[in-house]
Amino acid sequence: MLKFMVDESTGKRVAQALKHRYSDTISVIDEMPGAKDRKIIERAIEEQRILITNDKDFGELVFRHAFNVRGAVLLRLKEESWKNKVRVLTKVLEKCEKQLEAHFIVATEGTVRKRTIR
Repeated sequence: MLKFMVDESTGKRVAQALKHRYSDTISVIDEMPGAKDRKIIERAIEEQRILITNDKDFGELVFRHAFNVRGAVLLRLKEESWKNKVRVLTKVLEKCEKQLEAHFIVATEGTVRKRTIR
């Protein structure tokens, strides 16, 4: 079963939309508002959650500092509305659900790139 953690940068509405499909989804806004990136990623690792974020700093934590997160999706969008975030994330999940684990996925409105974490 996939479990998710939605970062504050991605937003509460995205977390709510994701929770409809994957019930074990938590929002940083609700669970640990204002937490530093290291605390967020440590909790995601501890709870084996896939991190959903718009914050590219998480890429540095995963690849430069070797935080072994279960998986991550970085949304790099031109249009930052919650509706667009949900639309792009839904496409990523439909296309890459089986590759979420052990991958850092960067998604834009038109592309999806995957990089192995471990």
